[in-house]
Amino acid sequence: MLYPAPQKRRAMPEAMKSPAYMSGFGNDFETEALPGALPQGQNSPQRCPYGLYAEQLSGSPFTAPRGQNERSWLYRMRPSVRHVGRFHKIDLPYWKTAPHHVDHALPLGQLRWNPSPIPTEALTFLTGLKTMTTCGDVNTQTGMAAHVYAATQPMTDEYFYNADGELLIVPETGGLSIATEFGLIEAGPGDIALIPRGVKFKAAPVDGPSRGYVCENYGAKFRLPERGPIGANCLANPRDFKIPVAAYEDKETPCRITVKWCGGFHQTQIDHSPLDVVAWHGNYAPCKYDLRTFSPVGAILFDHPDPSIFTVLTAPSGEAGTANVDFVIFPERWLVAEHSFRPPWYHMNIMSEFMGLIYGRYDAKAEGFAPGGMSLHNCMLPHGPDTQAFEAASTAALAPVKLTNTLAFMFETRFPQHLTRYAAELETLQPDYPDCWSGLEKHFDPAKREPT
Repeated sequence: MLYPAPQKRRAMPEAMKSPAYMSGFGNDFETEALPGALPQGQNSPQRCPYGLYAEQLSGSPFTAPRGQNERSWLYRMRPSVRHVGRFHKIDLPYWKTAPHHVDHALPLGQLRWNPSPIPTEALTFLTGLKTMTTCGDVNTQTGMAAHVYAATQPMTDEYFYNADGELLIVPETGGLSIATEFGLIEAGPGDIALIPRGVKFKAAPVDGPSRGYVCENYGAKFRLPERGPIGANCLANPRDFKIPVAAYEDKETPCRITVKWCGGFHQTQIDHSPLDVVAWHGNYAPCKYDLRTFSPVGAILFDHPDPSIFTVLTAPSGEAGTANVDFVIFPERWLVAEHSFRPPWYHMNIMSEFMGLIYGRYDAKAEGFAPGGMSLHNCMLPHGPDTQAFEAASTAALAPVKLTNTLAFMFETRFPQHLTRYAAELETLQPDYPDCWSGLEKHFDPAKREPT
């Protein structure tokens, strides 16, 4: 049974059936599920209230600068050393980790996949996760992996934590209820959930099967991008990120914990739930975010700005302005630019772009890119609007137009993304995808200076 944190603003039922949240990104929070469970004035008293143990979970080195130092103090029934026993190796054959280079028959090119059908067999979030691309090196904590997941059953007595990186979960069909050490998170299509490295959790589909995407970030933790000349507001505002209040699971039954470490999977049996944190404080915690609260900015006179203006979260690398991973969205917005080609322009890019569609239609690829589908445009491979989108945008009356019922996203990284064998051999791969540009004919005429 999950027991909620007492709320000052509203009464909660004894057994919490829905999550409760605090607001803010990167804030220092404190929350307790029992009155007085959180020690005051110090982190590690000689004896904690309620017979709890004090334990620190660090998401950064101890000596990281103050603005980048991340840690939380957890007050739990048992320390984490009791949440692990003797491990044995297990295989999750579809979850791959960089460096992962395999031989396959697929040549270089722009790639796109139709959505895969939601499976009918019993799959949890872990067993239903499949890797599409990897890049970088988990051993040096650089790069990322792009996954898809399909969950049809809950992780009832199964728990997981990832020592390799944080997980950015992007549901596309159905919701996920994610019970973590810090409390409960519920995320559906249009939301994201961010689970930091080392945080234990279990996931359950809500209202039927859940399908979506996952970015596994091996590098520096996701943070909000700098706004620069945009100033203090717009884009993803910190107040719209929701952090769970403390909620614990007091369960003395056989349970399994799986740990991902340097690409391998290790499992241990314990006799209790590891989600036993009764109170916590700090700034290292899971969160959720409603992508529909993103406040986009854009051109209000002419031209199409770079897609970086749609960055929700960024994980920086050691090189200024070059991300280990950017999480970018293309949400509902007004298009008002005058005498301009309004869709994204044609380009070649040093970055590698893995895209997915959560709902609606994507304006640069109105056909062939469906919700649950994916595309991959690797570094220095040209891409841009298909023929239909080009023709429509080149001849459209440039009145203000609102793009509605649309939400696409991109995992963009500085590293080349290598396909897994699963991705290369997936039946939903579109062999004719490059043909979407075949209708872009030559219109050059040296005798005509003015556009026709």
